[in-house]
Amino acid sequence: MLTAQQLRWDAMRIFEMNWMQVETYLKGDDRCVLPIGSVEQHGYLSLGVDAILSERVSVEAAEPLGVPVYPALSFGITPYFSAFPGTISLRVTTAVELVRDVLDSLKRAGFRRVLMVNGHGGNAPVGSFTQEWMAANTDVSVKFFNWYNAPKTWAKAKAIDEVASHASWMENFPWTRLANIAMPNERKMMIDTDRLRAANPAQARAIVGDGNFGGLYQRSDDEMLALWRVAVDETRGVIEGPWA
Repeated sequence: MLTAQQLRWDAMRIFEMNWMQVETYLKGDDRCVLPIGSVEQHGYLSLGVDAILSERVSVEAAEPLGVPVYPALSFGITPYFSAFPGTISLRVTTAVELVRDVLDSLKRAGFRRVLMVNGHGGNAPVGSFTQEWMAANTDVSVKFFNWYNAPKTWAKAKAIDEVASHASWMENFPWTRLANIAMPNERKMMIDTDRLRAANPAQARAIVGDGNFGGLYQRSDDEMLALWRVAVDETRGVIEGPWA
């Protein structure tokens, strides 16, 4: 028999729970966290940066609250990077239908407050869809939260370095970099993002080059951990509420 304290501290990753524990949890709380990311080029960093970060920030934020966290939906909408080997992109309709099925399942289980922690800008259509889904499921509240550019996190990033972009230092944490992969030392000039938005995948690869949109490739771990603490605290605040 689980004690209240065991339930509180063990109920973080849903993969570390069985269905009976979930059923017990739902008698006292109806929140859960669903990270969502992508598998796409991130320069010299892991292809899984967006999924790794969205899941990790979710777990660390939810841990003191005892709120279950599902594994990240790793594939997202990223057609513009499809010319980079390893990138996987879902059609918008596929991503939306995938999330519909997940939300329907969460509702059937008894979850009524769902925080989607998003780590990928291309998943914006999914965020729009959650509003449509809630219009048809009025007893469930879904929040779609971009952890990486949330107000406090983005302000902290800009305080560290004004130039922060895709695949730059801002995404280079100890858990997203790869062993034995050396980072360039220079500060890359920002690419022309207007030109990028008008490009097909092959043109996008030529514009982006190694994948970094601009800025330094790496900053100190002390700076990155300070940024991470802000992101975790801000995400925890969203889990806590207020909720509708």
